Amino acid sequence: MDKEVEGTLVLPVWMQEAENYRPQPDKDAFVNKSILSLLNLLSKIKAQDTRKNSSYQLNVTLKVACTLLLVILLSLSRSFTFVLVIIVYLLAVLSMMDAKDIIKVLKVTAIMGVFSFIILLPAAFWGNSYSILMITAKVVATITAVNILSHTTRWNALTSALKGFFVPDIFILVLDITIKYIVMLGDFALSMMYALKLRSVGRNDRKYNSLSGVAGTMFIKSKEMEEDMFDAMTCRGYTGEYRKESKFKFTIIDLPYSIINLGIVFIFVYLGRA
Repeated sequence: MDKEVEGTLVLPVWMQEAENYRPQPDKDAFVNKSILSLLNLLSKIKAQDTRKNSSYQLNVTLKVACTLLLVILLSLSRSFTFVLVIIVYLLAVLSMMDAKDIIKVLKVTAIMGVFSFIILLPAAFWGNSYSILMITAKVVATITAVNILSHTTRWNALTSALKGFFVPDIFILVLDITIKYIVMLGDFALSMMYALKLRSVGRNDRKYNSLSGVAGTMFIKSKEMEEDMFDAMTCRGYTGEYRKESKFKFTIIDLPYSIINLGIVFIFVYLGRA
């Protein structure tokens, strides 16, 4: 009990002692890696969604169509020369992009190329070394083409282009909602991981058990968000139909791109099936 000495309030002895608490060291590498992984994923999606297309004014529908055509031609081609020509063309297009985008594209392409080469390596022992080079080159060219399209086009423009190819509305809805909710649930999971790390003072042997609670809370949160979205779409009269506001416009900038792709088709006819 506090005592008063000459009208002065005296604190108890235990409150006057120095703080000697030293929390035991704890390993939270798993939580830190989870936070970094979420930050990396969210930063990539947000950066792609806010990308400015000032350097790439090509019609998105035309870009998607030509990329799809290029992938089909690469799959059907039996000419290694044609594949090399496409790789050189894609590298020339890649050289006009930003440095950070070039690094990202080349990193993914290199990983997939090495992976394909390792998977097909046993075929070399059976004397089929040509297939290893051919398939690996096709994988490199295909991954590069798709990544160039992804890094130069926003998500909403891609979904709009899919509507132009008469893709079912349900597929566009699932794709669009999935991308948006990955970001929203990712932000929610990131906040919970931060809270778990801040509340784990000293050694917490039940930290891994807390992750199951994080997963359960995210499931409940996602269900609540799904119900709210359904109610909002119902109130706003959504009928399951996606409408494309802008029509296809062929501009002067699209002309050289179309000529180049027509040249690729000509090269395929001349060399592709040789």
